[in-house]
Amino acid sequence: MARVKGGKTSSKRRRNVLRMVKGYRFARSKKERAAREAIFHAGKYAFAHRRDKKNDFRKLWNVRINGGLDAMNTKLSYSKLINALKVKKVLVNRKMLAELAEKRPESFMRIIKQVS
Repeated sequence: MARVKGGKTSSKRRRNVLRMVKGYRFARSKKERAAREAIFHAGKYAFAHRRDKKNDFRKLWNVRINGGLDAMNTKLSYSKLINALKVKKVLVNRKMLAELAEKRPESFMRIIKQVS
């Protein structure tokens, strides 16, 4: 059986790895071993932060809703509003409430009047 040298395959693999780390700094963008490690870590961070992103947005919505309540000088706080919405069975999620508080305060005020 003839000997097969892996030059073509190795070059292709290396080229693909270096393409993935384009824009990275120092050795990570030039050397295959450092690049592989960078890809591995980037993948771990991407996986974890996809989950963190959901929490970050929920925190942002909470702040916006509470800010909307403060701007309207209501006695409600964020937690009391959410509880009142649940008791009155008003099905508006936090994302939509935050959007209303920021862009359509008159609609947000109507929802607040409905639950208080």
